[in-house]
Amino acid sequence: MSYIPDTPTLLAFIAAWFVIGITPGPDMTLQIARVMTSGRAAGLACGFGAVAGLAVHTLLVALGISALVVAAPLAFLVLKICGALYLLWLAFQAIRHGSTFDLRPEKTGRERSLFSHFMQGVAVNLLNPKIVLFFMTFQPQFVRAGDPDITGKLLFLGGLFTVLSIPLMTSIVLGAHQLTNWLKARPLVTRAIDWLFAGVFSLFAVRILLVQSR
Repeated sequence: MSYIPDTPTLLAFIAAWFVIGITPGPDMTLQIARVMTSGRAAGLACGFGAVAGLAVHTLLVALGISALVVAAPLAFLVLKICGALYLLWLAFQAIRHGSTFDLRPEKTGRERSLFSHFMQGVAVNLLNPKIVLFFMTFQPQFVRAGDPDITGKLLFLGGLFTVLSIPLMTSIVLGAHQLTNWLKARPLVTRAIDWLFAGVFSLFAVRILLVQSR
C-alpha cells in the first residue's frame, strides 16, 4: 500500500510520537484535573475529546499540505524551513521554561455533562494555535514534497498518531492520581522529559534544514 511509509520512517515517527505523548502539556493537565475534580468518566470524556481534536488536525493538515505542494512547491519549502525554526523554538522553550504541567486548584461550579467535558477536550487541542503550528510542522517531516501519495501518507501518519494516543491517554487518566503524586515528588523526572523533548525536536529541526540545503 503506497500510503504506508517505509519501516525506518514509521519507527522514527512512533519514537517521536512517544516523546510527544509523555511530555506534559495543556491536554494532559486538563485530563488529570478533570479526574481529580469530576471523576474518571469526566477525565476519559475530556481525553477522547482531545483525541478527536487531533483527528481534525490530521484531516486539515493532510488536505492543506497536499494542496500547497500541488499549488506552490516553493511555499512548501518555506513552510518546512519555518517549521524547523519553530521546532527549535519549542526546544528552547522546553529548556528555558520547563514543562507546562500545572495542576493549580480550580473553582468547582455546576456539574458538567460528559459531553461538555468532551467538547472541552476538543477545544483544548483544536483551538490551541501552538498545536495548529505543531501539526503543520511535525507531520510533513515524514513525507517528501514530491511524493505522489502525500495526502494518503499524511492521513495515515495522522491516523496512527491519533490511534496510538488513545491507549496512552487512557492509561494517564486511569492512573491520574498516582501519576500526579509521582511527578510532584520527582521534579527531576519532569525536567528530564523537558530535555528529552528539546533534544528530539532539535534533531528534527536540524534534519529539516540539512535536507533543504541539498
